[in-house]
Amino acid sequence: MAVPRVAIVGRPNVGKSSIFNWLDGRRLAIVDDRAGVTRDRLVTLIEHDGHYFELIDTGGMGHLDSDNLTKDVEQQITAGIEEADLILFVVDTKAGLTSLDEFVAERLHKVEKPVLLLANKTDHAGLDNSALDFHRLGRGWLIPVSVLQNRNRQELFDEILARLPDYENEEGTGDAPHMKLAIVGRRNVGKSTFVNSLAQAQRVIVSEVPGTTRDSVDVHFNLDGHRFVAIDTPGLRRTKSIRTDIDFYGLHRAQRSVRRSDVTLLFFDCMEAISKVDKQLAHYIEQNSKPCIFVVNKWDKVADTVPTERWVRYLREHFPTMAYCPIAFITGQTGKNMKALLNHAQMLFKQAQTRVSTPKINKLLRAALQKQQPPLYLNRRPKVYFGSQIAITPPTIIMMANMPQGFPPSYRRYLINVFRDHLPFGEVPIRLFIDKRESQTPEERKKNAKLAEMGEQAEDEFGPQDNYPGN
Repeated sequence: MAVPRVAIVGRPNVGKSSIFNWLDGRRLAIVDDRAGVTRDRLVTLIEHDGHYFELIDTGGMGHLDSDNLTKDVEQQITAGIEEADLILFVVDTKAGLTSLDEFVAERLHKVEKPVLLLANKTDHAGLDNSALDFHRLGRGWLIPVSVLQNRNRQELFDEILARLPDYENEEGTGDAPHMKLAIVGRRNVGKSTFVNSLAQAQRVIVSEVPGTTRDSVDVHFNLDGHRFVAIDTPGLRRTKSIRTDIDFYGLHRAQRSVRRSDVTLLFFDCMEAISKVDKQLAHYIEQNSKPCIFVVNKWDKVADTVPTERWVRYLREHFPTMAYCPIAFITGQTGKNMKALLNHAQMLFKQAQTRVSTPKINKLLRAALQKQQPPLYLNRRPKVYFGSQIAITPPTIIMMANMPQGFPPSYRRYLINVFRDHLPFGEVPIRLFIDKRESQTPEERKKNAKLAEMGEQAEDEFGPQDNYPGN
């Protein structure tokens, strides 16, 4: 996919991440008054007036990182500049020209690419003369902008599109990815190493320092002719341990990444015990009905001494309500078993998009009700009239009954397990709704009788009723 790229660069605290969010129209990057918040380069696909380009946010040049990651941050900045077709050099009108601005300009003089000089925080026309001082940097076409006042956004888009390569005739421009994978887990379980292995590049910073990743980073990669997005997320801490804005926004970015994803990979470190953070993450994934794979990483360290069955039992004991989730054992650093993991993720993606006909659902539902009737409610037996699948991703089934409140959680779980065992949704969440219907009209009885007859005549992919589990 040939999409031009635009990189945002500048010294710390000039509003690079604010401009990134402003142009995208969403709060993607963390914005904080402290310098050095952005470390990895963030990428988002921008569409404007039918044109597409990738926008890249980078860390602040010249900042000494508090966790001794300055070299890694600089490598991310360099990579962003090298892959870009256009540079947005951001300065701060209110702060004026600084020595760090001159340092950035000197570095960009060595880059043979077009540059737009964005004088940010030029909140009104009265500050335009102050912005003119940045002409002394000698690099880039000057545009006064203000994120706060939404000033000159359209002009900026016009200048960007005017300077980008023409990829209009390239096939596939703007195509959506085949699948989005959210990689989540607590700190230092190997998420970023896994993402770099997928991208086959040092796409995000990897360090033993807990909390190295602060934003959710979209990384595009290709597999078997399909385009994917892996979303690397910040490592999470227990809620009571969140003490800074960075941790707070990191938590919300990770949660939003789960919501955006088609499949979520929940990472565990095979050398560490399951923690409360792991359980909180799993609960959030389950709440959002996302297909999930439990990924046990760094398996090469214990492969010769710990059988996989032990970890399988361990996970099932701690996450009994997610027993449908498959489990993968990988080594992210070497890439071992990663192809099999991605193939399995695609299987879950397809399962979540599967539709099953109403006759098949009703035939299976009748068998389940005959095998185990719902318990009495107010001395009456609840009746089920029919069921139907009403949505995909996740598969969602609605049942019409006379007394929805008469189906306790245990019986609802029984029905979901029946659907999971006999429909092609074996490894993904299933949502079940029970709606109230007092009685059936003659026309509805006739229609449902016809559906039942169709179900009897349909190809029975679940086997005869005599083979139903428990018979």
